[in-house]
Amino acid sequence: MLNGLKHLVGGSHLPRFASTMLRACFAGAQNDIFSDLLIYHTSVEGDSVSLAAFIKDRARALGFDAAGITSADDLAATEEVLLQRIDGGLMAGLSWFTPARARLACRPQELLPGARSIVALAASYNAVEPPLEETGAPRGRVARYAWGSDYHEVLRERLWHLVEEIGRELGYSPGARTFVDSSPLVDREVARRAGVGWVGKNTNVLIRGLGSWAFLAAIILDVPLPEDPPLLTHCGSCDLCIRACPTGALLTPYTLDNARCIAYQTIENRGVIPQELRPLMGDWVFGCDICQEVCPVNRKAARSRWEEFQARGPETARPDLVALLEMDTPTYQARYRGSPLKRARRTGLQRNAAVALGNAGDPAARPALERALETPDAPVRGHAAWALGRIGGREARQALEAARRTEQDPDVREEMHEALAKLP
Repeated sequence: MLNGLKHLVGGSHLPRFASTMLRACFAGAQNDIFSDLLIYHTSVEGDSVSLAAFIKDRARALGFDAAGITSADDLAATEEVLLQRIDGGLMAGLSWFTPARARLACRPQELLPGARSIVALAASYNAVEPPLEETGAPRGRVARYAWGSDYHEVLRERLWHLVEEIGRELGYSPGARTFVDSSPLVDREVARRAGVGWVGKNTNVLIRGLGSWAFLAAIILDVPLPEDPPLLTHCGSCDLCIRACPTGALLTPYTLDNARCIAYQTIENRGVIPQELRPLMGDWVFGCDICQEVCPVNRKAARSRWEEFQARGPETARPDLVALLEMDTPTYQARYRGSPLKRARRTGLQRNAAVALGNAGDPAARPALERALETPDAPVRGHAAWALGRIGGREARQALEAARRTEQDPDVREEMHEALAKLP
């Protein structure tokens, strides 16, 4: 009987109010079984508090800058919001983000059978921008998170180190599953519920001392742990991020139209960037940090202590646009090995470079764009044609007319026709 009661108390991890009731009901009881039960439950409760403190301490020792714990209960409200946004077309372009995936991402106990707790973690990537020698060549911008090594592998390795340490502390290997961004878990809502940070109006998680310059990660465990309360902080009346977004992707506070976001267009979109968005993208060739750069919380954010997330060099943060447009496969493979920029693929970066060159309007880029009209990749040809139409000049007209005569792709031909129509 005692073993069964131990399973009820320790295995189900009764909440604190139930613990108080047990003590009130059985304090002074003569029955040895219930006395043992109280002692056991008090020990379990104390052990879980100690384990939670151990986990947070070891997480910081492994480099994580913030840690919190929440339950593995379903995130029902977030699931409803996600399904509404899918239905409303706000997740357009992310074909993999289906209603089924949204439901799974909000149900931790389906992600790990027997799940009891979630450890939410954050790691700063707020690196210093490396000094750049000005040569006069037009340059693009890369989102800060991509200046260093690919965070997926870096953080995943640290997470499993933490799981191993938890196992050593417990004396057995717990059921665990780790998550870093691409895995099906709503990491922002988990971080909010675990008290790691609060959600800003730009939809990013804001963390005290770190701002939003942080990667999120999580571990689901089948071990009961005490929960941390969510923060009560919020953005107040500030709406700088909404007003600063050049494409209007932030429709309302906390609501992002994915298809209008520069980050989506430069990274996830494999095809044609809508013409109406191109002039608004400025010099961004991979991601966008505008809504983070204007955020007051980020002004005092600490610098990252992670060596892996420091900028690999000035060309990573501010690449030469002409060199990026003309980059061959071996150069691409060597330069971006182990980098988040590989997600956009070589042709995606070339397409983005063409758009940025068109926005820069530098006539010196015209020869490279003319050569790009002969590249095998249709989107690169089409966006190079658009850029030439923006830069203009007799040479641009001659190159576009010559290329249009031999162009086989109807969409690219249309891009060339529209570019020519804009020239005087």
